[in-house]
Amino acid sequence: MTERKPPGVSFESFVDKQIREAAERGEFARLQGFGKPLPDDTAPYDELWWVKQKMHREGASVLPPSLALRKEAEDAAEDARAAVTESQLRRILGEINTKIAEALAMPPAGPPLNLTLFDVEGMAAEWRAGRGTGAGAGGA
Repeated sequence: MTERKPPGVSFESFVDKQIREAAERGEFARLQGFGKPLPDDTAPYDELWWVKQKMHREGASVLPPSLALRKEAEDAAEDARAAVTESQLRRILGEINTKIAEALAMPPAGPPLNLTLFDVEGMAAEWRAGRGTGAGAGGA
């Protein structure tokens, strides 16, 4: 749309002509979201709609550091229970315990941390018991 509006032509008809010509060339058929319904327009206007959409597309979330660490600890506990080997369980718990220890030494901003270090030996024993392996088994 770099051409200028010719004198004597109304702005509306000039724009309509450009839209019609672009549609005839098929330029609108390649737009992202073509053929999909428009988003709900009944919600109240949000000035930060574009920021929220970008964060949603990129899977980002904004949590205070203490809540983010709590979530990470929950995920680590699930990952540790689903570990294939005992050494994998120990690695997962060791990494999150390091982060928790750092946060306990210097508490992050936000709500209280409310976390303690994972009992690696206890969780390893539970992991072995759940798999029916003996105390000496596993890849420690």
